Amino acid sequence: MTFDRRQFLMVTGSLCGLTLATLVRNAFGPPAHQALTKNRTTGSNQPLSSSPVATGPTPTSNPSPAPKGLATTIKGDVRIVVISDLNSQYGSTTYEPEVDQAIALIPAWEPDLVLCGGDMIAGQKTSLTKSQIEAMWRAFDQHITKPIRNAGIPFGFTIGNHDASGALDQGKFIFDSERQLASAYWNNPQHETGLQFVDRSGFPFYYTFTQKDVFYLVWDASTHIISHEQLAWASKSLASEGAQQAKMRIAIGHLPLYAVAVGRDNPGNYLANAEQLRSLLERYHVHTYVSGHHHAYYPGKKGHLELLHTGALGAGPRKLLNSNLPPTKTLTVVDIDLNGESTRYTTYDMKSLSMIDIKILPRVIDAPNGRIFRRDVSEP
Repeated sequence: MTFDRRQFLMVTGSLCGLTLATLVRNAFGPPAHQALTKNRTTGSNQPLSSSPVATGPTPTSNPSPAPKGLATTIKGDVRIVVISDLNSQYGSTTYEPEVDQAIALIPAWEPDLVLCGGDMIAGQKTSLTKSQIEAMWRAFDQHITKPIRNAGIPFGFTIGNHDASGALDQGKFIFDSERQLASAYWNNPQHETGLQFVDRSGFPFYYTFTQKDVFYLVWDASTHIISHEQLAWASKSLASEGAQQAKMRIAIGHLPLYAVAVGRDNPGNYLANAEQLRSLLERYHVHTYVSGHHHAYYPGKKGHLELLHTGALGAGPRKLLNSNLPPTKTLTVVDIDLNGESTRYTTYDMKSLSMIDIKILPRVIDAPNGRIFRRDVSEP
């Protein structure tokens, strides 16, 4: 969905833009091999206990589990199902058929985790009432998280602009009521995510968790500005002993570093100072940055960082830049080889349930803020 009153996203961005590069540099902190910081919540580098911790569906003897009739690859050491941008029109309490179908199919892939790239409900409109927003979260629970909880699958997510936008006006949240209601939903004990948290002090907006030797960092990229405080927190979290001893590190945020979709290639629809942010993630050996918002699937990379731009499951899929392919609603299964520190993607067109061949996607996308490459293409 498009931004409501897009100028709100830019109110503080123009003021912060001149200084953000300096803030990013200040947030880099010490190299990963230097002194490691302790967990903010526990005072240690050990994960917090989470009650209860979901363990995923009971595995079968099938080495390549998938819904009946769908092809897939051999399951990796870790399997993640990645979905994003589930919502429909403003205030909607219904979901597109592809969303409900995807949620019903997920257990058959036997994932260890479901990750959502944000925009789970259809907010970011000041005229929406408290009762309307609460109704959207109830519908989200009924359609999305309740079936996933019942299947025993942990659910990780990042907040999108339509869930609880972090846009500011004169230092105050424009959509503060939406952020309060999002926090109330996610901190309700009945809505347990099943995650093994390391630091949930900023949950649900920013937090870290671990699972099966993978360290996950989620930051609030519901606007194009990552705050100085969050950058400092991200640097400390990624430098921690727990993060660096993990076999892989993955970061998740709603807005991408680089634009990939038609109509989303203007400032405010991708993160400011992408090169500095990429340097921060690369400094601490983050393998992949997972994002949503652009409603277009593109498995990219730049430098040493892989970029999983997740397609939309809900309304409004978009065309890729540098491409004549029609818009497609997608779901991606990520299989991780921990020893090889590598990932394999199996992505489905959720209308036809056919697998998407990576070779049909653009080899290169020239975004306004930088060139990115398809993940199987060698950079010059």
